[in-house]
Amino acid sequence: MYKDNSLKVDLRKSALWINLVDTPQLNADLIHIFRQASADPDVRVVVLTGAVERIFCVGGGGSAAPRDQRERNAYWVKGMRQARELILTILDCDKPVIGRINGHAVGKGCSIALCCDITVMAEGAKIGDTHVKVGLAAGDGGSLLWPNLVGLMRSKRFLLTGDLLTGREAAEIGLITEAVPEADLDARTDHWVERMMGAASSAVAMTKRALNASLRQQASTHMDMSLGLETLTFLTEDHEVGVAALKEKRKPKFDRS
Repeated sequence: MYKDNSLKVDLRKSALWINLVDTPQLNADLIHIFRQASADPDVRVVVLTGAVERIFCVGGGGSAAPRDQRERNAYWVKGMRQARELILTILDCDKPVIGRINGHAVGKGCSIALCCDITVMAEGAKIGDTHVKVGLAAGDGGSLLWPNLVGLMRSKRFLLTGDLLTGREAAEIGLITEAVPEADLDARTDHWVERMMGAASSAVAMTKRALNASLRQQASTHMDMSLGLETLTFLTEDHEVGVAALKEKRKPKFDRS
């Protein structure tokens, strides 16, 4: 049922484990899996984790973008539509979603992590929305999720700079549920999985729906606007400068005129 995608998916008892890998199909695969999981009576909880050691998710196959400008633009538009759909699909999933943040969660990976209902993160791992560092607006979920979790001023502090936080720092400001030593990550994840599997599934689903109601209403309109703004910045010279600097592993020099 869950094999028709590029991700490794395991159903362990009643917990569906999804191992994230940054591929061009990541958005589409996650949307498909979450829709299946939401309707699957054998699934009581969904767990997201990184397939690579010390990396949760740091992008989504951007290196696969076509070089031809027309094809590149079409690729971008498709990605933006899927980014919107992914955020809404995770928020709409009736099953509790646990994020096992085993490593860096950056950019879109950060937004995916923040959509989870419970997030357990390795203390030394890094999390953050780095869109501005490559000349892009934080449009694929960051400007929606951060203010709802940590407030407007703290959101500006991190989204306007693209600075990263450690797991410990993220837990201190309420961005995630808890941060633990890497050696304890599995045990704490298992703890939350057992708690959710043993809970009244209908009560949990309806409570999650009530808690997400306001965020879900915001998302339906906010994502269109924020992704539109990200698309505008995609067309700027600053974005070209940011991408070039990232590839060359140097600090970007944006135009100050």
